[in-house]
Amino acid sequence: MRTDICDRFGIDHPIVGFTPSEHVAAAISRAGGFGVLGCVRFNDPAELDAVLDWMDANTDGRPYGVDVVMPSKVPTEGTQVDLASLIPPGHREFVERTLTELGVPPLPSGGHARDGVLGWLHSVARSHVDVALKHPVRLIANALGSPPADVIEQAHSQDVPVAALAGTAAHAARHVDNGVDIVVAQGYEAGGHTGEIASMVLLPEVVDAVGSRAPVLAAGGIGSGRQIAAALALGAVGVWMGSAWLTTTEYTAGIEASAMQRALLAASSADTVRSRIYSGKPARLLKTRWTQAWAAPGAPEPLPMPLQNILVSEAHERIQRSADPEVVAMPVGQIVGRMNEIRPVASVMESLVAELGSTVDRLAGLQSS
Repeated sequence: MRTDICDRFGIDHPIVGFTPSEHVAAAISRAGGFGVLGCVRFNDPAELDAVLDWMDANTDGRPYGVDVVMPSKVPTEGTQVDLASLIPPGHREFVERTLTELGVPPLPSGGHARDGVLGWLHSVARSHVDVALKHPVRLIANALGSPPADVIEQAHSQDVPVAALAGTAAHAARHVDNGVDIVVAQGYEAGGHTGEIASMVLLPEVVDAVGSRAPVLAAGGIGSGRQIAAALALGAVGVWMGSAWLTTTEYTAGIEASAMQRALLAASSADTVRSRIYSGKPARLLKTRWTQAWAAPGAPEPLPMPLQNILVSEAHERIQRSADPEVVAMPVGQIVGRMNEIRPVASVMESLVAELGSTVDRLAGLQSS
């Protein structure tokens, strides 16, 4: 099935796949979708540049995009040392005590933790845009809404469209007013940063709010061809999927399923929680002993972005190394209940497209009858 978004980007299927893994993003593009690489994990612009070199060489000439985390207003940022000094000692003590109680070991002797994910900082996100525009990217998306006007102009000067996520119709209309080309309507069910309105309600509101001024992609609660068909019926030109790719073979680059993937495979759609403990802004995460500790009586309130991420950065690294499925710290949407096996990206795409086609055919049959 082809929609306007297929013609715009030269893709076979109206499926945009967001992922922090370059292996998954490239595989999505090769499978006829549109892979979007999340850049927030890259503290060093040179590292992102090298990964995009790899994307250029491994997408078979198919289009791909990048996703950055950039507030629309330029904040006043201190140095990393200044930011770290703003974290209350009580918060650090809580994190260390909780990790001990959960049985999470310290980093190996001589190991050094990353100094927080600096991609949450405005200045680093800008460097991500600068690096991306040196490559043949076909889209720059912003997870925090409209980028600043000069960033939009910078992308447009190279004929690269800009997408922005929206959790309300008002946000969507404002994005288009600001020069955003594509709106991603992200419902409450979505993993990661998400708003208060469910997709079934949000999507038609956003479509009506922006009218013919910008195409709308649907995000949140989408993991099957039937759900893609529902999004198209509600006025979207395609879907923006993130969580569904976490249980693909490419996500772990061919190695045995990680503790994170084992936890996702065992989870139901009820096993997520929306919390500020991951980044300082509300985000939907897998419900684990780690998230439960932060919700327990006496736990401190999460800090604002980016302080919360700096606070928990070493904890996340230690949790990952511990390989305990009961403790993982991972953003994921309510669609996790459908993520029941490890499959290659191409297999996931094939299933999505086949079910989309059969669903549309079934609906067409209802009309003719």
